[in-house]
Formats: sequence, C-alpha cells, structure tokens
Amino acid sequence: MIGVVADPSDRAVIREFFELFKTPWEFYESGRRYDVLLCAGTPEYLPEAANVTLLYSSDVLYCDVANQLEVSGRREATTLALGESNLPIYGKCLLFQASSSNLFRLNEEASGQAALTFYSSQNGRVVRIGYDLFHEIRHLLTFGQPVEFSGIPTLELHIQLVRELIISTGVTLAEIPAIPEGYKFIVCLTHDVDHPSIRKHSWDRTAAGFFYRATVGSLWNFLRHSISLRELLANLAAATRLPLVYLGLAKDFWRDFVHRYQELEKGCCSTYFVIPFQGRRGREGAGLAPAYRAAQYGADDIADLIAEMTAGGDEVGLHGIDSWIDSSSGKEELHKIQELTGAARIGSRMHWLFFNEKSPALLEQAGIFYDSTCGYRETVGFRAGTTQAYKPLEAERLLELPLHVMDTALFYPAYLGLTSTEATRVLERLANFVDRFGGCLTINWHDRSLAPERLWHACYRQLLNDLKARGVWFATATEIVAWFRKRRSVVFEGAATKRGSSATDGLSDDNDQLPELRLRIHNSPLLQGRSGQHGFVDVCFSQDAILQMASGNGQ
Repeated sequence: MIGVVADPSDRAVIREFFELFKTPWEFYESGRRYDVLLCAGTPEYLPEAANVTLLYSSDVLYCDVANQLEVSGRREATTLALGESNLPIYGKCLLFQASSSNLFRLNEEASGQAALTFYSSQNGRVVRIGYDLFHEIRHLLTFGQPVEFSGIPTLELHIQLVRELIISTGVTLAEIPAIPEGYKFIVCLTHDVDHPSIRKHSWDRTAAGFFYRATVGSLWNFLRHSISLRELLANLAAATRLPLVYLGLAKDFWRDFVHRYQELEKGCCSTYFVIPFQGRRGREGAGLAPAYRAAQYGADDIADLIAEMTAGGDEVGLHGIDSWIDSSSGKEELHKIQELTGAARIGSRMHWLFFNEKSPALLEQAGIFYDSTCGYRETVGFRAGTTQAYKPLEAERLLELPLHVMDTALFYPAYLGLTSTEATRVLERLANFVDRFGGCLTINWHDRSLAPERLWHACYRQLLNDLKARGVWFATATEIVAWFRKRRSVVFEGAATKRGSSATDGLSDDNDQLPELRLRIHNSPLLQGRSGQHGFVDVCFSQDAILQMASGNGQ
C-alpha cells in the first residue's frame, strides 16, 4: 500500500494519477505504516510511516537541510534524461550536486546535473526527486504539451519512474495495467466526416482547393517523388470528371467512403464522427468562427451512410459544432445523432478540435458519454502525455479518449508534410510507445482521405497491417471507454482487490462482452521462478485468481 502526503488542493489530481497508475494507495493516515510513502509539494514533516519515502518537491525542504543535501540550482522549466527517454518538466525543478545512482539516472539534459538523489534519514531511505509530481500531472491533464514535446508520453514516464522506484526497493507491487487480457494494447480507428460529397461543394473553397491539389499540386508532388504516376493519373482523372459529377453524370468519388473503409478495415471496427447540422459555422471563443467552418451537409443528408456504418458494426459519434462551449447546443447536437442512430450513449469529437478547460463539464452536462478531442492539428503525438483514457479534472464522469494521429497533420505541407514512407515510420514509433506502456492508440483518417486528391490509402493499409500483426484489440470508441471505466471500477481495499459496482455507470452488461482486465504483480515471493526477465507475472483479473494468489496457491 502506498500512502500519499500532499497538498489538499491536489487531491483531485492525485486520484486521477492513481486511476492511470492503478495500484493500491490511500491518502496518508496517521498511525498507519505503509510499504511506500509518496510525498509531494512542501510537506512540513516526513511521517515515520514507511521504510522508503519518495519525496517530490521543487523547494528546498527542512529535511533536505537536516540531511545536508547539497543543491546546485533550480530551473523554471527544463528537460530531464530518464534512461533513453526525455522527460519534460513544465514547472520548477531542483538540481542536486550528488549524482543519481547507476540504477536511476535522472539528469538535466543540458547540464547533466542530477534531479534525483538518495539519502538516509531517521525515517528510513528517502528518494529525493526535484520536481512536484502532481503539479506536472495537473499541467498535462489541463494544458497539455507544446508541439515540440508532442512525441513524448510524459505522463506515462512519470508513472514508470514511480513504479520502478518502488519495485527497486523489493516491495511487492500489484497493479491493473492498461492492457486488455489477450492483447498487446488497444487501437481506436476513427473517421471525421467533414466532406462526404464533393457535389455539395459548388466551386467553393473546398472544391477550389481540391481542383488545385488534384492538378498543379499533384504534378508538383509527382516531380518531387512524393506520389506515384498512378496516383497522379488518378487525381487528374478525378479533376477531369468533376463537371460530370456536378451534372449527375459521373459518380461522386467522395461519397463511397464507408464502403472503402469497411473493405480496407476488414475485421476491425471504426467510429465515425458526424456533423449534425448543415451551414452552422459555430462560435470561436467570444465571436463567430470563420464562415468556411460551416459544413455543407448535415447528418440527415447522409442517413443512408449512417445506416451503412452501423450495419457494418461501426459506430457513429458527434462531430460537435458548439457543444464544446455551450451545453444547450450540445444537447441539440447530441439529440440529432441519437435520433438517427438509436444509440443511447454517444461520444463526441469537436469539429476543428475546438476545446477549452471548461469543455469537459459542458459536454458532461449535455449528456455526452465521452470525448475524443484532445490532440494536435499540426502534428501527431501525446498532447496530454498519456496513452490512456482519463477524466479531465473539471469533469465528474466524462472520460477523454486522447487523439494521437490525424492524417492531415502527417501529410499536409503546412504541417508535417511527410511522404507515405516517412509517415509510416512516425506511426511505427507511436505504436511502439503504446506497445511499451499499454493504453490506446487513437487514429483519425478523414472521410475523403482514401479518395482523390488525397489517396492516403497506402499508408493507412500499412498501418492496419502493422497493428494487426502486433495483436491489438480494435474496438469502437464507446467500447474502449467502457473498458477503461471497467478498469477504473476496480478498488483496492487493504490487501484485497475487487471489482467495484458504483463506478461502472450501469455498464455491467457491456463489461461481460469486453476483454478482461489483468492483474500484474511485481516482486511477489509467491512467484519465484515464474516472473522471468520481466520481474512480474500477469494473471487474468478474476476473484478466483486473486484469492489463489493471496493464499499462495497461484503456482
């Protein structure tokens, strides 16, 4: 059991941290002895309550002075080297003259000075880390990471450091990792439906952009070897057919996207985010958004395609317009999608990824089941620093399923401007992170991205093949969020572990159809000879398995 000592104002952050690092913990209770004490902020004293204390603070504390800890400097924000990974620190960070141990090197990247050290006190061994852990977690969950650190799963690295520091002490540590039983990790395939029909665009901004990119842009991309001759000819042919499409004499090559995705994704399932109303530009902060934000279709216009999506096992979510800023609008938008799908639980992703710190509470008030807006327009990666669905601090129940990859960020010249081969390497690197930490990789390939003039199907096919080979669980966003809720419903009470009921939000029927959880145990004396090189053993989460482990019969 971990006892936590921190500022009372951080209690919501601490609770969420331990939903992501799902292990036994509680707020420190006087008189109790703990396996590990985790202290953060500026504690007035260190309780004599554990043999090992993890002490996080960017301030020089009384116990530092009492134990003659030498400080070499303090940074406002910096980057630390944690093994082979970089760990951005967004608040203050204290650096020490004493070096880190050979086992745990946490040094400032620029100077090489240590941000972690050890000393012995009358309370036992203290691991001193020079930043405030929960300040960092609050920043990640509230503000997210700037583009320059987008490729770093920072929150997962914070969890990894805590985990490894505890394991190194020899303490037996149990956790419920964010990995479904029987799979390596989770993948959520999503498609934002922005332009389901080019016939709806009568030489407007979208149509003009298409024509330019299909002709001049494609020729330029061919000359610089970014696309193949076949792709060039396909784009030129589509541009030539465009007048016939408008006249109804040729097929609308943007319209059959559902069939194309279902053919490509065979055996997988997707979540389509659909705009509810045509012609609404919505608001952008205090004023109106640009007129070209307004979609040239509404959900009613693609009712046949929505039926095709759901018949094929896919799901439909809300591509919200004003629900991020107004709960009344959110209810109206949600009702339109529910009306067409018949689904009770609907999630959302905001059109143009509009969002602010108040949005989670507003979406929750509107009755939206989950959100999947937290991501980057201009790059790919981990905006909140995590691979897991998390509860924003402003919400009571709403979970955020972070968006990690958007195709336009990969390929648009104004953003990363990658070739298909370069994009594949970037996607492989992100998948490797999720394979390492568990959780979910959330991908957005837009409705028109398989059609001319984009033709981004080769990279998407390669991505699907790679993910299938890794043994992942492909699921809809609603199923994935339900699985994370199932994991969050687990409670640790003393030495016992059980599945709770109050936190499942009526999902018990769904839980029976979802992959099981797994219980991971590090350093258990009962598992000698079974843990191998990993230093842990996994068992499928069930009451029988837990009782066997607790009684020593789990051989």
